[in-house]
Amino acid sequence: MSTHPSVDALRDLDRLHHIHPFTNHPDMHGSGTHIIKSGDGCFLVDQNNRRLLDGLAGLWCVNVGYNCAEIVKAVTRQMEELPYYPSFFNSTTEPPIRVAEFLAKKSPARTKRTFFSNSGSEANESALKIIRAYHKLRGQPGKFKILSRSFSYHGVTLATSSMTGLPTVYEPFGLPLPGFIHVPGPHAYGHNSPLDPEAFGKWCIEDTARTIREHGAGTIAAMFVEPVQGAGGVIPPPPGYLAELRELLRKNDILFVADEVITAFGRLGDWFASNLWNLDPDIITLAKGITSGYLPLGATMVSDEIAETIHSAGYFAHGYTYSGHPTSAAAALANLETIEKLGLVERVRNDAGPYFQEKLKELSAHPAVGEMRGTMLIGALDLVPRGGRSAITTPNTLGLKAAALIREEGAIVRGIRDLIAVAPPLIITRAETDHLFDCIRRGLDKLWD
Repeated sequence: MSTHPSVDALRDLDRLHHIHPFTNHPDMHGSGTHIIKSGDGCFLVDQNNRRLLDGLAGLWCVNVGYNCAEIVKAVTRQMEELPYYPSFFNSTTEPPIRVAEFLAKKSPARTKRTFFSNSGSEANESALKIIRAYHKLRGQPGKFKILSRSFSYHGVTLATSSMTGLPTVYEPFGLPLPGFIHVPGPHAYGHNSPLDPEAFGKWCIEDTARTIREHGAGTIAAMFVEPVQGAGGVIPPPPGYLAELRELLRKNDILFVADEVITAFGRLGDWFASNLWNLDPDIITLAKGITSGYLPLGATMVSDEIAETIHSAGYFAHGYTYSGHPTSAAAALANLETIEKLGLVERVRNDAGPYFQEKLKELSAHPAVGEMRGTMLIGALDLVPRGGRSAITTPNTLGLKAAALIREEGAIVRGIRDLIAVAPPLIITRAETDHLFDCIRRGLDKLWD
């Protein structure tokens, strides 16, 4: 007799005891929790032994795919040798040192020092505290306000939820906190603007400049910017927008934080999106693809100037029990070395990314698609009902409906409001990309049946 519980038993236990993140629990338990049993390459196997192509790489993170032997071996070795020791007490272990070194070799010129945490939320939370300390030590304690953009996603702590520009993330919790200011993100379609994306981007810069004048540059500490806005709807920057934004912040002595939790480690065809747009960030925040999701790890990279200013104060009273966790760092190092050894960054830039965008563009002609957006190995399709955009109703659920239909066809994508987001593992082949988009097309056909 099998000792494994049945799917129904697991679903009952899940309903009784497990609170899921970002979930409508009555809806989920009404249809039954999806249970994933195994994974290999770009594919997962669910509770019904169906193979599903993972078109979202877990949660934008499984860059090297599932069952990467090098990561499994590295984690096993580290667990056997030293599963854990903190980076407190003037101590550390070898793996986080090696990861920090690797990051420094690939990162933009001024960001060479790394503080480790456990997630993207914590990486951004750590950046916020470092920013406050930095300005205070420079004799500017009045610089504490933080700019971020509509449709941005920076995490779910009290402070990072306050930065996140999605009302569903901050409104239920009585946020944002004081001092967090949202300016328009460059998403003309999402703002129902008649302007084209480039013109709307320029308007966003003008509005951001107006906000800075209104509050006073002397009160604004930093701006957090995703080079491509991810969970807000996959919003690539319009031409010229990031360069103008970077210059605006530089002129006003406002730190530029590149939130690269999704965009780093090859998804856009470079190790860092900051390199693609010459952003010269003061701080970079990382997570997700740093370990390909195999173990939790977040990272906050800072410029030498910021690091040296913080160090000059002596005792740095910030950190987590698992900062620089050796086993997570071992997973990260093996993952980063695998990305480098397999040439995945170059592969995305020269083959997988352009082909993915070609297939995405083909779907832009589908009658259910209102707008297509994307760059390299990330994309989104904004959806419309049969009556067109004017027939969209709230709550916005077309994305969830489409994702469920696409799952029935054999692929996983993410439904967000009235859109679907797609970001598969970097190892995806052309044949697998064809399969992914065939599933999406069939799901969209059913959406319009």
